[in-house]
Amino acid sequence: MYRNRWNHTKCVTVTAMFAAIIFLFTFTGIGIIPLPFLRPTTLHIPVIVGALLLGPKYGAALGFTFGLASMLFATFFPGATSFVFSPFIDLPGTSNGSLMAFIVAFIPRILVGIVAWYVFAGFDKILRSKKKAVSWAAAGLAGALTNTLLVLHFIFLFFGETWNAARATPSEVIYWGILSLISINGIPESIMSAILVPAIISALVAVISRMPETRKV
Repeated sequence: MYRNRWNHTKCVTVTAMFAAIIFLFTFTGIGIIPLPFLRPTTLHIPVIVGALLLGPKYGAALGFTFGLASMLFATFFPGATSFVFSPFIDLPGTSNGSLMAFIVAFIPRILVGIVAWYVFAGFDKILRSKKKAVSWAAAGLAGALTNTLLVLHFIFLFFGETWNAARATPSEVIYWGILSLISINGIPESIMSAILVPAIISALVAVISRMPETRKV
């Protein structure tokens, strides 16, 4: 939205501010809800908001920051299933972690900002820029679902039985466990994102519109 109005320095500065928010929310516990076997998050929201303001490239950078923050949090504040997010946490019953944790931690989060931007751009084109709130809400919903669906399906793909064993659930219900988490955590996260993203963007746009404009050079 503002990437064509702001110069590179200003875009980088705003990106750094959102990155700081992600780390602050991660390590103060504001952005992560510590449940026994899963840690639902609101950290995708700064990624989505940043992407909508600055575009997919900066959204991807914020997604990388989200992934890095979640990996570090899993490493330094491990829970029963932190091995799926950090290669530095040993898998249960072994003395080593898995490099697949990098994929779980980073790829879905990088895609959050990218998917959110293109969903916004698609809705904005269809609606001819008349209902920005609808486009922002769709982007918030899509970004949150991208995070939830990819993280949980990557966990299922790379860590299925190990993850299920850590949760002390029968192996025959691995995928049903994934679906239940999507229902219990993913859907509320997505609805919350669809509500909060337009509200946050609207407030930021109101503030930004009063600031002097910096053209790209």
